[in-house]
Amino acid sequence: MRIKTRTTKDTKDTKGRKSVRFFVSFVALVSFVAALSVFAGCRQDMHDQPKYIPLRESTFFGDLRSARPLVEGTVARGHLHDDPLLYSGKVGNADATVFPFAVDARVMMRGQERFDIYCSPCHGRTGQGDGMVVRRGYRRPPSYHQDRLRDAPVGHFFDVITNGFGAMPDYASQIEAEDRWAIVAYVRALQLSEHASVADIPAAERDKVR
Repeated sequence: MRIKTRTTKDTKDTKGRKSVRFFVSFVALVSFVAALSVFAGCRQDMHDQPKYIPLRESTFFGDLRSARPLVEGTVARGHLHDDPLLYSGKVGNADATVFPFAVDARVMMRGQERFDIYCSPCHGRTGQGDGMVVRRGYRRPPSYHQDRLRDAPVGHFFDVITNGFGAMPDYASQIEAEDRWAIVAYVRALQLSEHASVADIPAAERDKVR
């Protein structure tokens, strides 16, 4: 029986094939690492965006400012407050004595809703100044039913809601101008409710009063 033995030529061929495979594997690995490095270098994270930070200098523009000035006459949409009475509560420099729109049942209901949310915690549901936070130790606001506030023009209340007064903060950012006026209308209704007489009730409604 003949036994085949590996010759020197076979050994050389085997080593040659291994060398070729190693070389090919090495070249593939180097190529992969090189490609990975290229792609990693092109990565753009969200926190590293090609943008200008506000007020940062820019050499692109002649004035060296990255932020460009607004076109003359530009007004932000919805912010053209061209009705002084509606947005300031004043006529000239004096507190307004009239509302900027008609007060109807819808306005009164809106005013009551907004009052109960924003005002009643301090002023109480009836405007006596006995709200829940006052009962917990907060500074007591004046009652709406004292003569000084009963005689105050409606623009005064609008101004206080808008700009704050004393311990009361302003609510301009929380309550829109129309809603501030609705609250003022409801405050007037509360004041009337504490000082109304039978004569103030429409004749057709008087028989409902017990």
